Amino acid sequence: MNYLRMKYTKWFQTLKNGVSSQNPILISVLGICSALAVTNQVVNAIAMGLGVTFVVMASSATVSLLRNFIPSKVRMVAYMVIISTFVILVQMFLKGFFPTIEKNLSAYVGLIITNCIVMGRAEAYAVKNPVKYTLIDGFANGMGYTIVLVVVAGIRELLGYGTLLGMQVMPSSWINWVVLSMAPGGFFVIGLLAWGMRSLTKNYEE
Repeated sequence: MNYLRMKYTKWFQTLKNGVSSQNPILISVLGICSALAVTNQVVNAIAMGLGVTFVVMASSATVSLLRNFIPSKVRMVAYMVIISTFVILVQMFLKGFFPTIEKNLSAYVGLIITNCIVMGRAEAYAVKNPVKYTLIDGFANGMGYTIVLVVVAGIRELLGYGTLLGMQVMPSSWINWVVLSMAPGGFFVIGLLAWGMRSLTKNYEE
């Protein structure tokens, strides 16, 4: 009974860390460039978030499986090869089934390879833990990233364009906040969310 309690406690804590107390964007300040680039529309944010979630889960699980066979001197190169393989799969999937979204995201899908969240989880967690916990960690960090992207995109699209998921929801008299459709608006929204999350989690810089 105590073993099961400890097991589920670790799973819950891992999920909580990725989504809130160690959120990759709002707390760890990782993946900011893509967060600014693809959050002008909700549909793009969802696609990027799910793509990163898949890549971080798959690559972390692979690193965990091979952790005893990867020489420490070449581990970064090995991580890059593993990550790039899954990123190519995401690119091919989007190009085959969602070409419009793939075109909107442009080079940012390929740049998942350089996303610090993916590499960071491989180096900080996957190489030290079994696959079952690595998958949970990858899912938690991917969802933490995705949730922030969708919230930021929802705010920016609603106020910047008057739409949500491409559908007009604001009245015809609404004046678009053009600044929110640009990178400075993204910085402003992410800054407010980071302040709110750090206040809730009591996670302050010393």
